[in-house]
Amino acid sequence: MNKTFHPTTSHTPFHIHGGDRQSRWLITCDHAANTVPACVGGGDLGLAPANMERHIAYDVGAAGVTRALADALGAPAVLSNFSRLVIDPNRGLDDPTLLMKLYDGSVIPANRDADAVEKARRVDAFYTPYHQAVADCAARRDDTVVISVHSFTPKLNGRRPRPWHIGILHAFDNRLAESLIALLREEPDLCVGDNEPYAGHLPGDSLDRHALQTGRANALVELRNDLIQSEADQQHWGARLAPILTAALSRMEAADAAD
Repeated sequence: MNKTFHPTTSHTPFHIHGGDRQSRWLITCDHAANTVPACVGGGDLGLAPANMERHIAYDVGAAGVTRALADALGAPAVLSNFSRLVIDPNRGLDDPTLLMKLYDGSVIPANRDADAVEKARRVDAFYTPYHQAVADCAARRDDTVVISVHSFTPKLNGRRPRPWHIGILHAFDNRLAESLIALLREEPDLCVGDNEPYAGHLPGDSLDRHALQTGRANALVELRNDLIQSEADQQHWGARLAPILTAALSRMEAADAAD
């Protein structure tokens, strides 16, 4: 079953892929879409269409990888259905970048004058329903493992190129991430980042909310977006990551049992 939620805005803020699946894995994609709902700026943030196709608006390719990985693991997935520039579900509510006004050199015209009332409206309409969907899916089992799928641009404006093909982000509970990084580094064709290209934790971010605060095993997977541009690439990475994640979980559980 695929489940959607319709708030009073009539926009669907999330999508659940494979909602009837009983796997302990839960795959999430916080930045799955570049959609701007009609109730926000008339569906236009004032950016050129080319900018809305960039990493500033969503995680390019991440949604396809999320669905492919969920299918390969027989797991449910929860994907956002609004641009991170509308409101960023991978930020805490008190994070100043929750509603971005400038990102990687681009001013966001529709956000420039957004006040606290407008931010709260977007939180209620999009952010909160998305996180409730993730929380509900995660709570179905006591042994849920959360994998959050993201992508990153090969190069930010004015910065050095990023060499990593994949990065694993983690904080505090490193059990699964450490096993996953070790297995990925056994792959001869991969440059693997450990908390690269970003740090592994922001207070109140998605994994903090749904895994770290609840004691669930977890990892955040960052894929370089030039590697997952096509549907075929996304399917490839979903199929490639599934057995590695399965092996990492087995290794983690064996280590836990030995302690």
